[in-house]
Amino acid sequence: MAKWGQGDPRWIVEERADATNVNNWHWTERDATSWSKSKLEEVLVGLVVEGEAGRCEISDLKHVEGEASCNSRKGKLIFFYEWNLRLSWKGTVKESGEKHKGSVEIPNLSEENEVDDTEINISKKKGEGDVLKDLMRTEGTTKVRQALRDYLKALKTEFTLGMILPTKAAAGQEVATEQKLSGNAMQDSVLPQSLDIVGVKIPTVKIFMREIFNSSADELYSIFTTKELVQKFSKCPAVIEAEKGGKLQMFDGCVSGEYAELVPSQRIVLKWRCGSWPEEHYATVALIFKAMAAQTELQLECKGVPVSNEDSTRQCWKKQYFEEIHILLQQAKDDME
Repeated sequence: MAKWGQGDPRWIVEERADATNVNNWHWTERDATSWSKSKLEEVLVGLVVEGEAGRCEISDLKHVEGEASCNSRKGKLIFFYEWNLRLSWKGTVKESGEKHKGSVEIPNLSEENEVDDTEINISKKKGEGDVLKDLMRTEGTTKVRQALRDYLKALKTEFTLGMILPTKAAAGQEVATEQKLSGNAMQDSVLPQSLDIVGVKIPTVKIFMREIFNSSADELYSIFTTKELVQKFSKCPAVIEAEKGGKLQMFDGCVSGEYAELVPSQRIVLKWRCGSWPEEHYATVALIFKAMAAQTELQLECKGVPVSNEDSTRQCWKKQYFEEIHILLQQAKDDME
């Protein structure tokens, strides 16, 4: 019989706040299907292809069928994914100004094939405009493959945060490193890349989302910083103190936090939490406003989301923020007309 402290370290139960899969020895599986559908839409929709023939853009993810998962065993991550995708594209011929539409089909994106070997089929609706079809077959296929690589890279990095849990010694080093960086990390990057531990020590993930709004950056920024506008899109009383250290409370107290940084029409950084999260645990949210002609792209980075709340947090931003802001902007436009 082994003496105390001399057993096989793979079976030693160390002190951990979460008491989960010590030393990463046991098999764990995490469903990546829902996350992958959002990520595939994020990296593919809005993709622009330009050339001498004209300009094309991926306008919609019309069909997405399949699944993805990530498994952890003996400290190693194993990925499984299989997708059947159909995208819509639209384009304009440079010389004539004619507009055409078509499809991009990816029948089998899976771990069994390299991205470069993945089949990508380009089609176009009847009529002229074959120059655009050729553009999509050449430049378009290249850009679509790169977008698929971006998805797989995010699957293996962004999605897996918190799956390989630190041992007691590693956790101590991580906390020490976090303390050293905390003084100037926000200056170097909007959100630090390491695993975030805020308030209580739990596995967390980082969420990336983006949304295009039919508004100027100034107008969109004001929607997040003006109490009356926040109350309009949230349909609830709100506390909005849009200054550094100012309080934030929305959706009848279901969301709360404070403003950590404000750069007008460019960036907002929030200390942010949902009421259902562990007490005193906050995520760091960065909202980046990218002006683009008559529209604005909003990039969301949310670091420190509890693993078990990833999907609900995505839905909160998509349904309660983005979709309601779209409605508010459309109402404002209709009132002007």
